[in-house]
Amino acid sequence: MEHSGTCGMFQKPASLSHRISREFIEAGKEHRALLEKRLGCTGVCRGQHQTLMGIWRNPGLSQKELAEAQNVSTAAVAVALKKLEKGGYIERMADEKDSRCNSIHITEKGHDVLETSVHIFMEVEEEILAGFSEEERVVLFQYLSRLRNNIRNSLASK
Repeated sequence: MEHSGTCGMFQKPASLSHRISREFIEAGKEHRALLEKRLGCTGVCRGQHQTLMGIWRNPGLSQKELAEAQNVSTAAVAVALKKLEKGGYIERMADEKDSRCNSIHITEKGHDVLETSVHIFMEVEEEILAGFSEEERVVLFQYLSRLRNNIRNSLASK
């Protein structure tokens, strides 16, 4: 009797579509793990780096605006900001237009971490694309863009 599950000795061979999907998922997980490992020297975790980068790209945003810009919950941003502020990487200032809101700014210590992080991100990008020609990189980018667009379309239609 053939087993329809995914474990055991009676596994059905995975379709090419399933293998591609698995590879995409696993590559993402391993990429995140690699970044976490490399960014450990900065004292700031990968998620906090993303928040710092968001603030750097959009200086002076409020917590709510930052959450919207990063497409994450305000609660997730609040946790990251609290840790970044405690570490001295950011500061909150009363908004000139609305004293009920704080605008978020990066400190000198935060800028130092960002500088280190950018170098790490660039090194990792080159390492993970080692052996790919420029033409292969262009094609890979096009494929991944199409894949991401398909995911967005599926999300929008459900």
